[in-house]
Amino acid sequence: MPTHRVSAIDHSIEMTHIWLNDLMAELGSEDRRYGYRVMKAVLHAVRDGLPVDEAAHLAAQLPELIRGIYYEGWDPSRTPARYRDSKPFLDRIAAEASLAGDSEASYAAEAVLAVVRKHISAGEFEQVMHMLRAPVQAVVRPGDARPRPAPDWAETLIA
Repeated sequence: MPTHRVSAIDHSIEMTHIWLNDLMAELGSEDRRYGYRVMKAVLHAVRDGLPVDEAAHLAAQLPELIRGIYYEGWDPSRTPARYRDSKPFLDRIAAEASLAGDSEASYAAEAVLAVVRKHISAGEFEQVMHMLRAPVQAVVRPGDARPRPAPDWAETLIA
């Protein structure tokens, strides 16, 4: 039976692999399942911290497969989440991605947002950052193009 390819699907798969590979480089990991869990958890936490319109604007710039991950389980009537400080935001990421705690969740959030920043328009990225509450911004705003030190929890994995 001949195989028929749909170029839009092929393109979305390719773009998803590019985003995931970029995330794996940011995380310093080769574990794609880990990268997927982290991406999903961070995107969900960010999505739920945004007003509905802004969440949709961000989604429009994601590859189709990542957009599906982003929207999975979304209840727009419960957004935006009011993260009054960074702890509930990081706790949510840690729980959803099965991470060790706040340090690993913070590192993961910064890595995912660095990849998002790389692939969406600068204006949309700044709008997303502006819409997130200040304590969350302080955690997720990716740094400049400087190398980041390995997080504390990484040493326990190496030892």
